[in-house]
Amino acid sequence: MMSGEIVTDHDILTPEQIRSDPMYNEVLYPFGFRWFAGIGFWAESAAWALTLQRTGREGQFEARDKRLLAQLAPRLTETATLATAVGRIALTSMTDVLSRVRQPALVIDRRGMVLSTNAAADAGFDEEIRIRNRQLVVRDRNAATELDQLIDMVRSTPDTAALPAAPVVVRRTAKPPVVIRVLPVDGAARSVFLGARVMLVLSNLTPRTPEPALISRAFDLTPAEARLVSLLASGRSLEQAAQQLRIVRETARNQLKSAFSKTGTHRQAELVSLVSQLA
Repeated sequence: MMSGEIVTDHDILTPEQIRSDPMYNEVLYPFGFRWFAGIGFWAESAAWALTLQRTGREGQFEARDKRLLAQLAPRLTETATLATAVGRIALTSMTDVLSRVRQPALVIDRRGMVLSTNAAADAGFDEEIRIRNRQLVVRDRNAATELDQLIDMVRSTPDTAALPAAPVVVRRTAKPPVVIRVLPVDGAARSVFLGARVMLVLSNLTPRTPEPALISRAFDLTPAEARLVSLLASGRSLEQAAQQLRIVRETARNQLKSAFSKTGTHRQAELVSLVSQLA
């Protein structure tokens, strides 16, 4: 079929096999169908086949029919390859836009396999959440179970149906948890030949720290106070921040107290949580 020939029932099955085959008896015959012809074509490097069904009254496909149908194969290949290329461009545009704002994202196809990832996701993967054999793998057992359920839903739900999936929280040992949200794939990116099914957006895969200048403007901090708060928000302790800024601990404590006063916070964790929202 993929070499350009039109394949019919009698090319691959004997009359005895047709009479006993469940596909004919349980699927085709109840709807009045009896004969088929298959046209092979390509969508880039992927092999596809279009099958046409005929009723018993219409009769089986003859040699003349097969010659006419053979003319469709090149046209189908052109159309499918173009649709795949356009879909991939649309898909890449979607994930690249997210990467520009440092938002990790990846796309899952209808088989549950990873179709593409953006640069922000590639930069944030580690041993606890990564891609292995084209599958998203997490070490957190509860999250792994939820991801398996999501993949099962992707595989079993029609392409046009929405996936009512709740966010998946992936807990990590030495890093903040990652929240995986499921977004639909629409438009040209939803090409049937490309197979893109859903986009997964991974929040907090790589914790983002707001720039000192933004912290200063948002909370009216001095540049020195904003630099200290930015380092604290990145996960450093007060001692580590003071050492990096080359100031004594007492100066760092005074700047932290001033930041508490200006932001209306009372604890370091509360201050970090507040300024991290700017990211």
